[in-house]
Amino acid sequence: MVTAISIVLIIVALFMIVTVLLQSSEEDGLSALSGAKSDSYFSKSKAKTMEAKLALGTKIAAALFVALCILLLIVK
Repeated sequence: MVTAISIVLIIVALFMIVTVLLQSSEEDGLSALSGAKSDSYFSKSKAKTMEAKLALGTKIAAALFVALCILLLIVK
């Protein structure tokens, strides 16, 4: 049981690493502090972009990672 959870934990961790590395960086810099926004068509429809899918994948992988770590702690 512990071995199976550990293997799944490693796979989830690798998936989370890949999704984080594939995301582009936020290069707003100091303009983000002043409240200046660059609204465009692409920024308004963010839910359908690849960036949004990567962010969702990262959130799901992080939640699974935490849940599996807690489960592994309980099982041991």
